[in-house]
Amino acid sequence: MTKRIYSVPYFLWILFFVIVPLAMLLWQSFFDLNGHFTLNNYILYFSSGTYLLMTWNSILYALIITVATLVISYPVAYVLTKLKMKQFWLMLIILPTWVNLLLKAYAFIGIFGKYGSVNNFLQFLGIGRTQILFTDLSFILVASYISIPFMVLPIFNALNDLDDNLVNASADLGASRFQTFTQVIWPLSLNGVRAGVQAVFIPSLSLFMLTRLIGGNKVITLGTAVEEHFLTTQNWGMGSTIAVVLVVAMLLVMRMTKERRD
Repeated sequence: MTKRIYSVPYFLWILFFVIVPLAMLLWQSFFDLNGHFTLNNYILYFSSGTYLLMTWNSILYALIITVATLVISYPVAYVLTKLKMKQFWLMLIILPTWVNLLLKAYAFIGIFGKYGSVNNFLQFLGIGRTQILFTDLSFILVASYISIPFMVLPIFNALNDLDDNLVNASADLGASRFQTFTQVIWPLSLNGVRAGVQAVFIPSLSLFMLTRLIGGNKVITLGTAVEEHFLTTQNWGMGSTIAVVLVVAMLLVMRMTKERRD
């Protein structure tokens, strides 16, 4: 009985801040600008080349960001598990998440700007100043940088819980380091990788602040489209439709990358 009482706030939170907003979003997606019930929002979305292209761009950018983050984060997490003060170094990696996203975005505007640190260094080398800000590359770099702690943490936890006896046994049986990694370490750390992919890929699908500040509106994603429809065109029905598609896509990603227990 006591457990049920303690669970009431949790279920109330889920009801009012998850289920109700999603239900309102789904309901609003069936109305046009004039408040009439319609299915045209969904028909337009799945028949418009513009929206389908934005969908493809969102998936592609999210995939690139996730892969880049994983390639950097896995070796970092692995090295951290071998250090003596691993919790301290892990804290330093997580520390940037305490800084507001907007502040980090403005910091990178200064770094990548025409007269920023990177261009000043290129000028010093004699290469000359180049357009770094407001490009696909700058957007991917900043998004990957911001996502790294969310990928490192679950992978670190998975690797840190790995039984060293399994690795030692693999070596004793004549396996090379590469074989030990591919046959023992990597498979046993996959749950951490899946959690990291969820933590990076899903938010990356709906990025819009970085597309504005770092991409300079040259990077168009579904998150940008949702913002445009709600704040600029006031077409809440179409904005809700895109948001519903994003939610469904996120649920599919969570389903495909859910933790597997043998």
